[in-house]
Order: sequence, then structure tokens, then C-alpha cells
Amino acid sequence: MGQIRRKRALIAGVLVFLLGALFGVTAPDSAQAQTLDLALCDPRQHTFTTNITNEFFPLPVGQQWVYFGVEQGDPIGLQITVLNQTETFKFGPVTVTTLVVEELEWIDANRNSVVDPDEELLEVSRNFYAQTEEGTVCYFGEAVDIYENGVIVSHEGAWRADAKRNRPGIFMPANPQVGMTFQQEFAPGVAMDEATIIKLAKDTITVRDFNPLDESSGTKEYQAGVGLVRDGPLDLVAIRQV
Repeated sequence: MGQIRRKRALIAGVLVFLLGALFGVTAPDSAQAQTLDLALCDPRQHTFTTNITNEFFPLPVGQQWVYFGVEQGDPIGLQITVLNQTETFKFGPVTVTTLVVEELEWIDANRNSVVDPDEELLEVSRNFYAQTEEGTVCYFGEAVDIYENGVIVSHEGAWRADAKRNRPGIFMPANPQVGMTFQQEFAPGVAMDEATIIKLAKDTITVRDFNPLDESSGTKEYQAGVGLVRDGPLDLVAIRQV
């Protein structure tokens, strides 16, 4: 989920963690901790739908969320769009159809939350999600294009759950609780993001992400009925229908 964002979020993530420790938003103690089993997203044990209605991560087709923030002095825009497209994954005799969600990150120089023609693209990714019959949102991978000066220079972080050694990750549990830790990505050596729910309020949850491959970390906040409302220093500024 966004290689550039993960790397730039390292400092911000550490600061949030330290502030959280001061104000009581800390990692759960061992009595609360619960590591979720990737079997929750095993294609051979579950049925899946592209109608993703998870309370904290709903993905209605045609909806777009736009975020803005400043990272290391740069005005950054992030646009997430649920496309009317699907991607198929094969796990032996089992086929899973996933929903495609596009993430586009750019230098929002004029800070208007619109991708203008003269603004610099940083990354475009296509992310693949499906929801189990129990309500867990599972993550099946992403196709990644990283840009420099208008040219694609890398596909770092791209992975598919149906490739050898890989598995679908747990992106959002059906019933998130403080202390839950889960593997959001499982592509050894490529993408291994983990997440821990560190705070649960009336209608929001705060999740701390950790990437063991480069030891970067960050926090995200999700609101019931809305989805992602804060991604590190980026705040939700608009919801659109496209």
C-alpha cells in the first residue's frame, strides 16, 4: 500500500508513537494482544464478494476519497478511487474475484486537492480487495507504478497473493478490537506490512502499521461508515462520486 508513503511516514510514525505513549494511546499489553490467523482470508476456507461493506473500510464503486498533508516540506495529495473493475486470482481450483481500488499520490503544489496537468505524479497503484462472508476485508495485492519526472521508474512493492509463497492478507477485520495484530500483506521479501489496532473510540479506530522489511511505521485512522480519514500527516479533505 504505497511504497513512497511508507518510507516518508517513518519519522511521522515514530513521533506519533511517542506522543501516543505520553497520552495513553499505546500498544496493548499482552493480556489484550491477539494475533489474527491468515486463515481468515484463506481462499479455500471462505467465499468472497466484491461488495465490500465492512463498517470501517467500505468500498462502494465510484466513490473517491481525497487527502492532503505536508510531508518533509512537500504538499502531498492522495486520491483513492473505487473503480468499476475487477481482478481475478487463482488458487489451485479456487478462483477469487477482487475489487480494484486505485491510489494516486502527487505533489499538490497549489493545494487544491485536484490532480492538475502540471503537477508531479509520485505513485499510482491498483489494489485488490475482497470481503469474506464473515465481513473481513482481505488484501490480494497491488500493481505499482512509481514516477520520477513524469516517467515510471519502478514497480517496487508490487505483489499478487496467488504467486508462489504468497497469501492474501487481512486488511480490516470484521469486528476490529484493540490489541488485534494482523498481517496485511504476505509476499516474503516484497511486501510484509503488519497492523495493530491501538485505539478504539466510539466510531473510529487507530491502526499502527509496521513494515518489517525497512522498519518503517505509521498510523492510520478509520471512521465507521467513511473509511480512512487520516493517513499519517494526510487528512481526508473531500469525498466525491466519480
